[in-house]
Amino acid sequence: MQLVIISGRSGSGKSIALQALEDLSYYAIDNLPAMLLGPLVDELQQGRSARSSIAVSIDARNLPDALARFPELLNDLRTRDLACQVVYLTTDARILLERYSHTRRRHPLTRDSDMTLAEAIDTEEQALSEIRDLADLVIDTTRLSVHELRGRITDQVAGHRAEQMTLTVESFGFKRGVPLDADIVFDARCLPNPYWDPALRDATGRDASIIAFLDGYPVVAEMHDDILAWVERWLPRYRTSQRSYLTVAVGCTGGQHRSVYLAERLAAHLAERHAGIRLRHRELGVQVNLPDAQASMDTDAPQEGA
Repeated sequence: MQLVIISGRSGSGKSIALQALEDLSYYAIDNLPAMLLGPLVDELQQGRSARSSIAVSIDARNLPDALARFPELLNDLRTRDLACQVVYLTTDARILLERYSHTRRRHPLTRDSDMTLAEAIDTEEQALSEIRDLADLVIDTTRLSVHELRGRITDQVAGHRAEQMTLTVESFGFKRGVPLDADIVFDARCLPNPYWDPALRDATGRDASIIAFLDGYPVVAEMHDDILAWVERWLPRYRTSQRSYLTVAVGCTGGQHRSVYLAERLAAHLAERHAGIRLRHRELGVQVNLPDAQASMDTDAPQEGA
């Protein structure tokens, strides 16, 4: 049996994520009291019409005591005969303020209190901090469309293999902030910037003109090799720590040239030896699942001639 627990900030897309899983034949339950997680699993495992895939949404409307006990409840679930995955959705607080202001909806925590909207957003994040800290996957929906979020849920949640860690290499622009779901961040702003050449300004790090420009600087290759060596050195450690997901983010000023170039090359090199590599360019709105070129290889074993 597979259990997916969806949580996160109100307005970040939890309902969309749950609906995406329901469309994939998951038995979906919205706003489940956390204390009922165990009994729900027992009932579905023992019932006549046993379900193989369940998705539940748990949010800040739970009783405070139930949220405080979430680590204990999750630990109990993970001792049972099921694959349990916790997915946390988050969005920049400024974007949440705009969304609620535009839709004129009330935040759940303001309905029976004197909190302002900003206070409710902050209080909710604190109330859900235990769940976020224990999440297997954090998805930043700040700049995701409904279709992009559904795609991420279909790919990274429903399509995830429990025995395989998914490594995402992501490019981004610092001027729009560091991705909220980044685990490791590298800064490429010290590299030569194609932006200052008017003929290159509108191209991206995926275009031949930018590739030729950056290939001409040895310092770019040095940074690529250093980042790749660091990731290869520590990737086995992250795997043995039972992580299901890891996001390595590379940023430059605008997220269009240098970070895209580096992310493309890092992901391509990693995919030559590791399964489950994904490439995402946040500012370009591009996501690619790289083919597992040597998926059958024991990627942690020393290779001949190494």
